[in-house]
Amino acid sequence: MSKQNTMWAALPILFAFFVMGFCDIVGISSDYAAEAFGWSPTMAGLIPSVVFVWFFLLGIPFGILMNRIGRKNTVLLSMGVTVVGMALPLIHYDSTMTIVAYALLGIGNAILQVSVNPLLQNVVTDEKLLTSSLTAGQVVKAVSSFVGPFIVLMATNWLGGGDEGKWFLCFPIMGAVTLVSGLWLLATPIKREPSQSSSGIGETLSLLGDKTILLLFLGIFFAVGTDVSTNFISSKVMISRFDFSKEAAGLAPQVYFVCRTVGAFVGVFLMTKIAELRYFRINIVACLVFTILLAAIENDVIDFICIGGIGFCCSCVFPIVYAIALKTRPEKANEISGLMIMAVAGGTVSFLVGAANDWLGIAGGVAVIALEVLYLTYCAFFVRSKS
Repeated sequence: MSKQNTMWAALPILFAFFVMGFCDIVGISSDYAAEAFGWSPTMAGLIPSVVFVWFFLLGIPFGILMNRIGRKNTVLLSMGVTVVGMALPLIHYDSTMTIVAYALLGIGNAILQVSVNPLLQNVVTDEKLLTSSLTAGQVVKAVSSFVGPFIVLMATNWLGGGDEGKWFLCFPIMGAVTLVSGLWLLATPIKREPSQSSSGIGETLSLLGDKTILLLFLGIFFAVGTDVSTNFISSKVMISRFDFSKEAAGLAPQVYFVCRTVGAFVGVFLMTKIAELRYFRINIVACLVFTILLAAIENDVIDFICIGGIGFCCSCVFPIVYAIALKTRPEKANEISGLMIMAVAGGTVSFLVGAANDWLGIAGGVAVIALEVLYLTYCAFFVRSKS
């Protein structure tokens, strides 16, 4: 495939990463849902779990299914599920239907993440560019995460006439974008990957017997946990410590996503110059410092800096760990993708963050995030990349 054809084939795949970022809307939207339905912080913390538990349940089965129907068809299936889920609140809006919509968002996103990363390999065949390409996808995802709060505000102020109870109109907006993404990918010819022998669930799980794969599996689990938990708790830090209004506190996740977007963008270029493992180590040590400062210091400016610092330093962790895993056993790329996306269930850790916030206050919630970053630090210094 020529470089020009590669670029045109990669564009709809990279746009699919924008759809992937919709999961991060659970951070700010859970605040609106909690107010609308009278949920406690613990119940609000359960919402990200409703989304991310599907990664644990569906990662391996859809990694196996992908061997049969192909990566592109699996991506299209994920988008169909997402479109259906995002239409539900228009049919009937209550707490139960909202939770079902979140669940279908998670199911669609789980299938998407299993398939869209390997699909990028179908058009990016240079292994040296794989990590940068995956990181470019994370840049697109980070942009989506950043605009997520604006989607909620647009749904509330423009479509809902300023009624905060109409925040759920963000769902059909995301559904429409997903539909456009799916149609674009459907119209783009992408050569199907060579057929692979279909592994069973047991054989796929047996890959965790490889100590490197297990280390990376847990690395993905805690990388996503750190990301979702920081997004989830960032606005609550400002409300709890400094009595910010809900609208003003919404600046915190925006700071987080801006810094994560910048970090991913910078990483695309720096990782063509710096070894991915070295880049991982430098960033995760800095992230640990920011997390400790966030737990210990109650100053709004410093806390904003720490939230942004965590976003910047963690922005490239997922693509680095994922790429190292694929390079470890390239002949098992689909199965490893299923395993790694199964580990995206680390987003459910936000439930523990919410519970710790209830029991111990904000410092307790941040302490849970610090433990996640501590494991990632261990992973960075003990894993070995084959690149």
